[in-house]
Amino acid sequence: MNRFFSKMLFVFVALLCTAGLQAAGVKRGWEVELSKLAFDFTSTEVKNAKEYQDFSDARLTADSQTAVRGLLNASADYHAKHYLWSNDLVLDYGRTKIRPVSGEKLTNENADQILFTTGYTQRLWNIPTLLGGFELGPFANLGYETEFTKPQDAPRRKILRGTVGVKLFEGKYLKDFFVAAVGERDYTYTPTSNKLAWEAGLKIEQPVRDGVKAKYAFMFRDYLNESQSNKTDLDYELSADARLEVQLYKNLYLAPFISYYTAQAKYLAKRGENVYVGVSLSFSHIFKRAEEVES
Repeated sequence: MNRFFSKMLFVFVALLCTAGLQAAGVKRGWEVELSKLAFDFTSTEVKNAKEYQDFSDARLTADSQTAVRGLLNASADYHAKHYLWSNDLVLDYGRTKIRPVSGEKLTNENADQILFTTGYTQRLWNIPTLLGGFELGPFANLGYETEFTKPQDAPRRKILRGTVGVKLFEGKYLKDFFVAAVGERDYTYTPTSNKLAWEAGLKIEQPVRDGVKAKYAFMFRDYLNESQSNKTDLDYELSADARLEVQLYKNLYLAPFISYYTAQAKYLAKRGENVYVGVSLSFSHIFKRAEEVES
């Protein structure tokens, strides 16, 4: 696996040395954007529910509960004539507190992720007519993933991840489509484990009408090999997200959504699944916009 990381570094350096093969982008300079700042909050407060347990009305017998989830997605990208240097930060945390009629209070986390990714993408081809237009080229990313809080019965997740592949990007509808080889160094357990995988991802945006946009995202990662075996090793994982984003006022958006995640552990028979359905209120803002140039 150390050889694999060395090969990925070699490919990354090779990308930097092949500027003569590249196409020209239409943007120049830094673009700094708060892509999404979203907040979901629900609260149910039921009083005297114990006395009403014999009633067939859930509004009187339900457990009191509060659910909070926040998401921040920010990026700082440098657009050059022949390449794109991207930097992305994702902070996602959600917690649900249940206060049952009888028994102790329960607190569950339904989201906990810190992910920073930096990457280089070479602009090889610009295809302006197919599927609304897009660019195509090889890329190399380096990312680090962890979480805000340590799980009660497990160590904190700490993963260094390198990715090398080919992508279609910055299209009118096709925002991102890639296939890549993945190398991970997993520091979650001791000794650390080196993992090899492949993955594919897709992001599509489709305007519905003025101020309304449908967004779709998909990711699949298949693990092929690991240097250390742990009971939490995955065979594969898949995530999908669909939302209808409605502009309320300027940079303020309301979006009904459905998110799906599933994973199959290598040493378990059954597959784990998570379905999250809701409505999200979000804010976005471009602090610095890259300069548009003629291609």
